[in-house]
Amino acid sequence: MLTKRETAGSLIMNEFGNPLVSRRGMLQQLGTIPGMLGAASVLAQQSLLEAAPTAANLGCHFAPKAKRVIHLFMNGGPFQADLFDPKPALEKYAGQRPAGADLLTERPTGGLLPSPFKFKQCGESGVPVSELLPQLSQHIDDICVLRSMHADNPNHGPALLQMNNGSILPTRPSMGAWFLYGLGTENQNLPGYVVLCPGRPVRFSILWNSSFLPSAHQGTYINHSNIEPTTMIPNLRNTKWNEATQRKQLDLLRQLDQEVQGRSGHDDAFDARIQSMETAFRMQFQANDAFDLNRETKQTRDQYGSGHFSNGCLLARRLAERGVRFVQLYYGNGQPWDTHSGHDDKVPKLCKDIDQPIAALLADLKQRGLLDETLVIWGGEFGRTPTSENGNGRDHNHHGFTMWMAGGGIRGGMTYGETDEFGFKAVHNKMHVHDMHATVLHLLGLDHERLTYRHAGRDFRLTDVHGNVVHDIIA
Repeated sequence: MLTKRETAGSLIMNEFGNPLVSRRGMLQQLGTIPGMLGAASVLAQQSLLEAAPTAANLGCHFAPKAKRVIHLFMNGGPFQADLFDPKPALEKYAGQRPAGADLLTERPTGGLLPSPFKFKQCGESGVPVSELLPQLSQHIDDICVLRSMHADNPNHGPALLQMNNGSILPTRPSMGAWFLYGLGTENQNLPGYVVLCPGRPVRFSILWNSSFLPSAHQGTYINHSNIEPTTMIPNLRNTKWNEATQRKQLDLLRQLDQEVQGRSGHDDAFDARIQSMETAFRMQFQANDAFDLNRETKQTRDQYGSGHFSNGCLLARRLAERGVRFVQLYYGNGQPWDTHSGHDDKVPKLCKDIDQPIAALLADLKQRGLLDETLVIWGGEFGRTPTSENGNGRDHNHHGFTMWMAGGGIRGGMTYGETDEFGFKAVHNKMHVHDMHATVLHLLGLDHERLTYRHAGRDFRLTDVHGNVVHDIIA
């Protein structure tokens, strides 16, 4: 008589009823297959043997305006008054400590520090944009600037978690995992959720994890420092077995699994692992195409420019047009926008790196007819203080900061909300991170209050018990 633990291993029997090998043992033996399971490991940074039941495509609650999301993440936190929220009062009262300067930040700061960068009204809408973003400013009529964002914590770790996972706790699924759980994927040959980062932010895979959601919904991390597909995705190809042989192996594995489940019951963890292998198998023959920038014309490559962020924007477009539901692109390794010192010297270089590729991405998506169904989001985990730190730096500011959205059902050529005259905190039409998540889910056709998952005796959701859809920014 098998114990409960032995039954979980699900023994494969011969015709005489004698055990040959457990399903788990068979899986471990198959783990020596280099290509198929090498790619599978990329898809599963956490063991899929511990997966919960894979959720089916739950479908939209109502007609969506967007099919997919590209999130351009400025890790470290840009200063809103440098780029999209001009504050002339900073110049007028430079060096002073007005009321409001004592708001909680990570460290003590000094007096008001003006931004030296000029603004001009751009596009038919006349929305002001900094001189640091001359190419992006040409697309302002497609952009909605969110000037009144606010969050709950001034430290990078909790703020990154809240922006990505809806909570400062490290035990919640990422928003990309929620997207896949609710909508499924449009492409069975590639992951539905891809994270591009040339290194790692302050927090790593926890920012794109699936937590208690099925593991199939977690993000697939790609380090695109080197843009050769085989370098970006190690062990992608099986150098020993051809496609037909690998297909036979998977078919046999599936057949054996079905036979055993017919006798011993369903095993969700094993099914999840086989699903990962299936995706990895198909990726061997599709990923080279999707991640190969050399297949683009020279004109297109020149349009995006050079560098890791330029390559990332072009990869994001290539993945989006192939049905990847959520692409997240981090600006760089660590926290490049975390300008505690030398702020005015660092920001022009940072902006030069993002200006051309983001402008090219928006233009390219629009030219291909993809912008209307692709929601592009830009921003960091928080903003920065209008007061000085270390004389020429700025500290973290979660009380009021700027993000923007474009495409995917967003009203372009407008600003929403305001911070106070110095940029300390959001004061009008305040938009919390929960509200942003609720609005993004709404654009994807999902009701944030109905997209729930039962875990540990309660129903969880991305927005927890908070969040309101901001209808004023929806076209």
